[in-house]
Amino acid sequence: MSIWWSLHLRREAASVPLARRLLLGTMETAGVDPDVCYDLSVALSEACANAVEHGGAGAQGAGAEYRMTAYLDGEMCRIEVTDSGPGFAGGDATVRPARTDAEQGRGLYLIRELADHVRIGNHSGVGGAVVSFDKILKWRENAPLVAV
Repeated sequence: MSIWWSLHLRREAASVPLARRLLLGTMETAGVDPDVCYDLSVALSEACANAVEHGGAGAQGAGAEYRMTAYLDGEMCRIEVTDSGPGFAGGDATVRPARTDAEQGRGLYLIRELADHVRIGNHSGVGGAVVSFDKILKWRENAPLVAV
């Protein structure tokens, strides 16, 4: 089984739960294990929240949108969030745990903890950040769209 989709979302806070609900609904319908669904939905929420906050110069025109793409292919899910902001200084993000009393700065760390493989860097050629992560899928017993 293979499912993929791409969303072009406005850089607004309301886009984050929309992307999360679409991912959850698709994975639950396909029969992905609830724990895997939860991990991926939290990681996606963090990546989208970063794109909303840091992903462009202003609220209008270029940079007013970001893209989320998801692939459920066999036993793997890959999610990629791309924005048109300034990207990461030096081309790569330094991911380290946030202080326990910090109110921000945990997103990329959470993504690294929840996913199996993570790539964080800049979009080559056009600028902007790219956060991409994979997770091996587990399936519910008698899942309707179990991978073959």
